[in-house]
Amino acid sequence: MNARTTRTLAAALSLTAALAISGCSSDSDTKADGAKSDDAKPTMTVSGAYMPEPVNDKMAGAFMVIKNDSKTADKLTGVTSPLSDDLQVHETKDQKMQQVASMDVPANGELNLERGGNHVMFMGLKNKPKVGDKVTVELRFEKADPVTVELDVKERTYNAQNSNAH
Repeated sequence: MNARTTRTLAAALSLTAALAISGCSSDSDTKADGAKSDDAKPTMTVSGAYMPEPVNDKMAGAFMVIKNDSKTADKLTGVTSPLSDDLQVHETKDQKMQQVASMDVPANGELNLERGGNHVMFMGLKNKPKVGDKVTVELRFEKADPVTVELDVKERTYNAQNSNAH
């Protein structure tokens, strides 16, 4: 090999190495699939989750605060539980509750499921939980991974707004 070929080959190898190294660098705002972190999958956290002790085995309500700390809005699309095969997401408008397909969980915001407002409804309970029991539910979202939550069964008159648990 002559000097010119060696220099050309060295330059080509250097350029190839530089391109390979730059391809390995990470931009903290970009995920592996090229999406910006603003488009990242939201992560949900839940606090204050409870169920008032049901009066009978026909229905029960569940209440909690679902917090979304991400820059991506999401939707609560469903709830499952071993306690019932029929869980519904209900909104309350004009003092009337109705089942909805989903509820918005705003970016950097919260979805409050509370007495007298939006909530989760259990229809046809398989058993009737008592005060002190725990009921497991899995919240499902449009974008975020499912979240498993333990509901504390509270007295029928319990209201999170009147407690320090909120």
